Amino acid sequence: MKVDESAFRDFVAARSPALMRLGFLLTGGDQHAAEDLVQTALAKLAAKWRRVEAPEAYVRQVMYRQQVSWWRAAGRRPEVVRAELPDLPDNDAHGRSELRMVLRGALARLTPRQRAVVILRYYEDLPERDVAQVLGCSVGTVRSTAHRSLARLREVAPELEVVR
Repeated sequence: MKVDESAFRDFVAARSPALMRLGFLLTGGDQHAAEDLVQTALAKLAAKWRRVEAPEAYVRQVMYRQQVSWWRAAGRRPEVVRAELPDLPDNDAHGRSELRMVLRGALARLTPRQRAVVILRYYEDLPERDVAQVLGCSVGTVRSTAHRSLARLREVAPELEVVR
């Protein structure tokens, strides 16, 4: 029992930062919703810890499905109001920082399904078949959604074209 608990704690400690980044992207930049998403996924993982062979894959799939479930349940939500971030010295090059902000804003303007497909396909670098399995849809749906998502990104943020 202690070995399982210790292994779970080690997993959480090691993978929480990456899971938080993923949650942040999936929720469109809402830090609190990302924390809730990660916490929910880890709670579900804890309940099945002994039976799960690939905890990383399991918790990511729970996160994707939970986020889709929240999108469906809530319908349309009003925009999330965030406090302005303080001006901190930036160790990163100005251009890359600006590009990240543009990308984050553009991702937030996609529909939840489009955002999930873009993140899974291009950020997580999953094949279309795996994206379809995670989201519970067909490969054709993933392809068409990815196509429409990229077109929408080009429309709302033409400055991203420079990245090519």
